[in-house]
Amino acid sequence: MVEHLIEDVARWPHHDGSALTVSDPFPRLGDVVGVRLRVPRSLGTVQGVWLRSVRDAEPHYDAAALLPCPDSGGRQGGADVVWDWYAAELRIVNPVQSYRWLVRVGGRNHWLNAAGFFALDVRDDHDFRVTSVDPERSTATPDWVHRSVMYQVFPDRFARSAQADQHSTPEWAIACDWNTTEVIGQGPETPRQFFGGDLPGVLEKLDHIQSLGATVVYLTPMFPARSNHRYDASDFSGVDPLLGGDEALTELVQAAHARGLRVIGDLTANHSGDAHEWFRAAHADPDAPEADYYYFDDAHETYVAWLGVDSLPKFNWKSEGLRSRFVLDEDSMVARWLRPPFDLDGWRIDVGNMTGRQGAEDVNHEVAALIRARMREIKPDAMLLAESTSDAAADFQGDTWQGAMTYTNFTRPLWHWLSGDTALEGEEWFFGVPPGVVDRIDGREFLATHLDFVSGYPWTVRRCNMNALDTHDTARAAGRMQPGGQAVGVVLQYTMPGIPMVFMGDEFGLTGWNGEASRTPMPWGDPARVGEDLRGIYGRLGALRQSSPALLDGGIRWVHAAGDVLAFVREHAEQSVLVVAARNDFELALPRSLVSATPVERWRRETQLNGGISLASGDDGVLTLRGAAGADAGVWILPGVPQP
Repeated sequence: MVEHLIEDVARWPHHDGSALTVSDPFPRLGDVVGVRLRVPRSLGTVQGVWLRSVRDAEPHYDAAALLPCPDSGGRQGGADVVWDWYAAELRIVNPVQSYRWLVRVGGRNHWLNAAGFFALDVRDDHDFRVTSVDPERSTATPDWVHRSVMYQVFPDRFARSAQADQHSTPEWAIACDWNTTEVIGQGPETPRQFFGGDLPGVLEKLDHIQSLGATVVYLTPMFPARSNHRYDASDFSGVDPLLGGDEALTELVQAAHARGLRVIGDLTANHSGDAHEWFRAAHADPDAPEADYYYFDDAHETYVAWLGVDSLPKFNWKSEGLRSRFVLDEDSMVARWLRPPFDLDGWRIDVGNMTGRQGAEDVNHEVAALIRARMREIKPDAMLLAESTSDAAADFQGDTWQGAMTYTNFTRPLWHWLSGDTALEGEEWFFGVPPGVVDRIDGREFLATHLDFVSGYPWTVRRCNMNALDTHDTARAAGRMQPGGQAVGVVLQYTMPGIPMVFMGDEFGLTGWNGEASRTPMPWGDPARVGEDLRGIYGRLGALRQSSPALLDGGIRWVHAAGDVLAFVREHAEQSVLVVAARNDFELALPRSLVSATPVERWRRETQLNGGISLASGDDGVLTLRGAAGADAGVWILPGVPQP
């Protein structure tokens, strides 16, 4: 439907599901929620506005009322009026209540949904959504979750303390030197390379993590295993001694909490390792209590493994015994690490999209709701995010995982828009998509792709999705983006709705041609391995985000997306933030009033990457933006949005 999208995004009516446009983000069934729409007068004469909601799968229409204009003393007319506000009441009939707006302008119906503003009718898939809350088991997400900045630590490669020297190399491993051994991106040696990072090393680097504006430390698996990635856990009941054991985790979490940092772990709910005691018991005896935790053939010889990897046997979540030991028991895997003395602040669930799914069986949502309910009993303010690498929206409707670690709505379109000609040693790689080439797209295609994927989420989930430039499972952005592209991506990462997720080493511009090759030991004290020192921009943006009500809780309104330039405003009653990102020199003219109702003299330049972006407003009301430093980005603080 992109061809039917109204191209001039600055003149789109605005509604996004944020607090600026929805009165209650977590209503109960039967509640009536106030919703608002802003329509720019430059769009033309409006003949009517209606709220279309879907109630028990049947469309329902309510006429929206025109509100007094907040920026003109309540007058409906006047040359100073830029926007008209409309209000309607949305009744929460279903657990996930969908709706969109019908705007009749110029004698023709137009539709606004979460994917954009269209001249033709559109499918329900991209309607806005509000998720209701069950009063018996509240599914409202704690406020701190969406306000987080996350720093991802792959323990074997982050920092090695003096205590690590006390451990001998395990039998499965190949000992590697921190500064000189090359990381092997593919082959039988890849999971066996052992650099010896540990949790005391993480504790020693908390100053560094906090200096980047991070508020959450995300640790990839810490349980004993037979690989450096530890996703093949052989035991869920203790921290790997190679990482420092249980005491090291306790000390790390206590030290982080004392600084105001939170710590979450990584839990493999989809599979265990083949060395796990549950699997060994199940494999050895078809009558063992653990036998139905996994999928075996009738002869009890072969078993289902994640993507056919024999060392990762897949859990069968129809097993009541598995549910008890993994989730429900007092000492279950989900529960025990959230309690003192460990006191983790939540979990990232590995392979959340495949958990509970096997062929014709699908209990994914049931398992997600089970884990969330159990966590809420133990620690009501815990974080629960889940990996879902592709189109994830259907699994994230507010009653299961709080947010997604996904790539489709932010990471992949960003790589396309900022792609460069940089060639890395190794195979071409682009998130598993053959042939691995990162095709370059323009700004309009970036926005259309972003909105197409993000539109499936309720706003309360969308703001909890991770915005990652890359992760431990991808190639590094620094090696696949144009010169200066990563820094531009960081600005978008910290300013768009969602949780900025920084993979360790991004701040040093590290490279790697695929996920395994990107797991490079941190270049502590080794400047020769630093690709580009970006610690300053990460730190400035982290501080800005934590001090900005617009970036923490504001909505988003796009004002330009074409060619080499993206521009949007994060809006809040107390403050707005204008963000302009460019991949090349540019000149752009916009109606100043559609960016902000306040004069440019009241705007404050907050930060710029290269200082090459300027803006000026003439007597004709045109805002002229120019970029003269190639890949660049700028952020301005504006007054908040007056509301009727």
